[in-house]
Amino acid sequence: MPRQLGDLEDAVMTRVWQWNRPVTVREVLEDLQQERSIAYTTVMTVMDNLHQKGWVRREVDGRAYRYTAVSTRAAYSAALMNEAWSRSDNPAAALVAFFGMMSAEQREALRDAMRVVRPDRSEGAAPDGPGGEPPGEADAERPGEEPGEPADGAAPDAGR
Repeated sequence: MPRQLGDLEDAVMTRVWQWNRPVTVREVLEDLQQERSIAYTTVMTVMDNLHQKGWVRREVDGRAYRYTAVSTRAAYSAALMNEAWSRSDNPAAALVAFFGMMSAEQREALRDAMRVVRPDRSEGAAPDGPGGEPPGEADAERPGEEPGEPADGAAPDAGR
């Protein structure tokens, strides 16, 4: 289980993830110095610690090392979310509370993610809810619809 990165570890890893290429301590140092006063040896120690913890791999390049991320920021974030969720004494309630904190953009990103990981319907998997939306989605009012009116525009008594 990954532990959350410290502030300086996160600042270093952010650069390694953003640049998405092997980086040196000097490159990270120069970029960090635009935001804060920091010593070369501090950055070198942090990058060595990240290597020891398995966040980066390194290869010798002359008298220096070049560091590369072992996994993506998305994988790191997902592991942290999974760890927090698995520690809850009531995972369903934790998810409900988490979803309640989401912005509209985050909810849309969640819907997109669910479409990616949802099983292939052609293999006989049943949809999650009416219309194939995640549970609760079909019950939400959509813009331009009257409350309680069918989403497909059919009359309320149609099909009875």
